[in-house]
Amino acid sequence: MKIDNSHILFLDIETVPGTAGYNDLSEPMQELWAKKSMIIDKENDDYTATYFNRAGIYSEFGRIVCISVGYINRAEKLHVKSFTGEEREVLTDFFIMVNDFFSSSNKYFCGHNIREFDIPYICRRGLIVGVRLPKVLADLQAQKPWELPILDTLQLWKFGDYKNFASLNLLANVFGIETPKGDIDGSDVARVYYKEQDIKRIAAYCQRDVVTTVNVYRKLTGKDIISNGQIEEK
Repeated sequence: MKIDNSHILFLDIETVPGTAGYNDLSEPMQELWAKKSMIIDKENDDYTATYFNRAGIYSEFGRIVCISVGYINRAEKLHVKSFTGEEREVLTDFFIMVNDFFSSSNKYFCGHNIREFDIPYICRRGLIVGVRLPKVLADLQAQKPWELPILDTLQLWKFGDYKNFASLNLLANVFGIETPKGDIDGSDVARVYYKEQDIKRIAAYCQRDVVTTVNVYRKLTGKDIISNGQIEEK
């Protein structure tokens, strides 16, 4: 199936624990995290540490602090922008863009492990904070897996092999693409957000991931990569 490049919305999200620390949770949520923590790390009963290090990847305990997106116009220019701020504002602004982008048919989301992480996380957080989901996301609940408007670079790389997992960084390296990793990586995001309060640094990291995803997707589909000169940030 041939897909027009301009019909793809590339995205990546950055998430953190919902509060700055375990002790900031309500008592019921502390108890629920303790149960969760015992499942994911049975050898560690330091719930304060497991919460700060692991809670951000679970939509029930975490929250979104940045969504970066990219789209390619017909002149082969990649436009990249980020949504940051209070989570409800981030989701509201992102959903407005999604509604506009998907106002016509045959449009797709694209990301790395987007089917298992980014898209479900966005939808769940939208429901939790009370922001109305765009139709294209709300409709996912009723669609069959092969009907989803989602292009996942991890799934494309698997070629049907469900045992294999490859990180975006790994694929970038094997394809000779400039690595997305700079001064921070995903494990640093909570610290940079809560302790350094540097959302711009997080957004820059997230945008690098989007650019890398674009080029990994292009390698997987037999296209030339986007050069730095073709990138425009908003």
